[in-house]
Amino acid sequence: MHRFFVEIDNINRDNIIITGEDVLHISKVLRLKVGDEIVICDGQGMDYYAAIEDINKKEVRTRILKKELSKSEPTINVILYQGIPKGAKMDVIIQKCTELGICKIVPVVNARNVVKLSDEKDVRKKVERWQRIAMEAAKQSRRGIIPKIEMPIEYEKALEEAAELDLAIIPYELEKKNALKEAIHGKNIRYMGIFIGPEGGYEDEEIAAALEKGIIPVTLGPRILRTETAGSAVLSCIMYEFDEMQ
Repeated sequence: MHRFFVEIDNINRDNIIITGEDVLHISKVLRLKVGDEIVICDGQGMDYYAAIEDINKKEVRTRILKKELSKSEPTINVILYQGIPKGAKMDVIIQKCTELGICKIVPVVNARNVVKLSDEKDVRKKVERWQRIAMEAAKQSRRGIIPKIEMPIEYEKALEEAAELDLAIIPYELEKKNALKEAIHGKNIRYMGIFIGPEGGYEDEEIAAALEKGIIPVTLGPRILRTETAGSAVLSCIMYEFDEMQ
């Protein structure tokens, strides 16, 4: 069954109105008709099963048949603090982590970032595009929420935010003892953070700052993962450990 996201304001007591790009997609691409049933999500974890009642150029009107909490959302909320990579790597990171169940992605400005962000207008355009990628990935993977893509923040600010979570980890190539499984096994965690560095890696001072904030360094084994691989690899391990892949 086809799945769409709408704003809360578009949801009424017994009907939902779909607007924007999805109207054309429904009518011209999918060629859905009056009477067809679809799933509509409010982006906050509630699924609405609805029947199409009317289609015009500006909107699709639907009648709510039933609603229920999304069954596709994990019980653990994982936030990815991602060092900003160059090119289209961030697109891949957002897409794959959305599919795997990420809650939020925070682009982080590190000392060794290859990408330099200076023009605020350009940054906002990037974040808007990243948010669209998250939305499309959420639709495809039948998520109940669309992960929020935040505006980029400085590394120090990210550490402060993550220090308030139940647990935050930072994979680090020089860490040899503390394995990822040991860091998360048996823990009662609702909110968790993952720090992934940029292509240039972390400076020693950044790791020291993370330790001061209680962020736990972990090893991912003898192989060095690329920045566009590490986040989804760690997230997969977390989802498996917390029985979110059954």
